[in-house]
Amino acid sequence: MNEPTVVPVSPFIRLFGRYLREQGLPVTRQRKAVAEVVFSSEGHLSVEEIEHWLRGSGGHIGKATIYRTLDLLVKSELVEEHDFNEGFKRYEHRLSRQPEHEHLICLECGQVMEFKSQEVQNIKERVVAGYGFRPIRHRLEIYGLCTSCQDAGAEPPRGGLTCPIENV
Repeated sequence: MNEPTVVPVSPFIRLFGRYLREQGLPVTRQRKAVAEVVFSSEGHLSVEEIEHWLRGSGGHIGKATIYRTLDLLVKSELVEEHDFNEGFKRYEHRLSRQPEHEHLICLECGQVMEFKSQEVQNIKERVVAGYGFRPIRHRLEIYGLCTSCQDAGAEPPRGGLTCPIENV
């Protein structure tokens, strides 16, 4: 489980509070608590992990409130929602130390590893320049098996249609 680290989150909380006020919404203790968990983590948190950390700190906030707050955080563009094909969403704040990074996702254990690549940035710049495109953001996700799962004997999942010639 991604444990939140000690990161000064008050500037992010103030930005979120400003967004809520601009939308005519109250800045509640529950919303601030959810935002603090997300902003203090360098990982990709699920709703269950957020709920776990909130309970660990002595608070109880219902899942519906967590979901609604996450939706507001995503709409504010302070938090990004990820779907790593696990059957649920994960959330990470966009104001992290590495705001633009890529993901490696293990299909066996679900581990998500981040990496930053100047080569990917260079390719992106060449492609958008070649098409006269104005990028807003990009996402690169590579799915496969991490070293630990490979060492444990995990095999890539098979899916899709099988070629009849291969079955002869």
